Amino acid sequence: MHRRRFLTIAAAATLARPARAAAPSVWTGRALGAAARIVLHGAEQYRAQRLFARVEGELLRVETHFSLHTDSALVRLNRDGRLSHPAPDVFALFELASRVHAATGGVFDPSIQPLWLATATGGDVAAARALVGWSRLRIGRDEIALAPGQALTFNGIAQGHAADRVAALLRAEGFGDVLIDIGEVMALGRNGDRAWQAAIAAPDGAELARIGLSDRALATSSPAGTRIGGGAPHILHPTGLPPRWTTVAVSAPDAATADALSTAFCLMGRDEIAGAIAAFPTARVEELS
Repeated sequence: MHRRRFLTIAAAATLARPARAAAPSVWTGRALGAAARIVLHGAEQYRAQRLFARVEGELLRVETHFSLHTDSALVRLNRDGRLSHPAPDVFALFELASRVHAATGGVFDPSIQPLWLATATGGDVAAARALVGWSRLRIGRDEIALAPGQALTFNGIAQGHAADRVAALLRAEGFGDVLIDIGEVMALGRNGDRAWQAAIAAPDGAELARIGLSDRALATSSPAGTRIGGGAPHILHPTGLPPRWTTVAVSAPDAATADALSTAFCLMGRDEIAGAIAAFPTARVEELS
């Protein structure tokens, strides 16, 4: 299962910079099923190549934790019902998911996977919905355990987490002017003499808003961007309520938080969103349409 994004990074195409500045280094590839792109200022070619090789290794590590298409920790958890001694990154993302779950009144719920599969394949939706419930998990540093029949998807948060991991790697190497687009976007520093420019687009490609990003992430979700099961939106409410918005964009200092909030907010009313985002005071809603 993949969540489509409708986020155009204008600066990645124009790459505005001072006339005498060196051209940025650009890497393209795939991560967690999404097209990925990194634009890096300030690295000589040989160093950029070495850095991008490390980026690929970091993205592979995220895949080994959260992909639904490899023998990842998440796949093993879904298969076995328990995961012993989860890696620190895995445990940290479970903790963030718990925070977003609580703030959104349970709307953000990675245990939605059985319901998603039943909807996509024409299965027993009512039986699958009875399995949904993040609060039924046992989450500890020694073990994460699911209730019988449960399964998880982190497609509403893992791409943001991947962008954050790459940002941490590049920051540690001393690079502060970087655009990381892994379905969700993390913008470090500036693009030459201005902030990175991001255009938020609707599913039909129409531009809805344009904002500047500097040391900030942006995530955009559109429920109808991908249809499943003969026409259902791919972002599902745990109780079966329909989406409230066509496109939602959220910015935050980290991409995982922006990713999770934008997913949940597609299914929430304006007052509910205001209450939820109060738990994340550095996050902002950039678009509701």
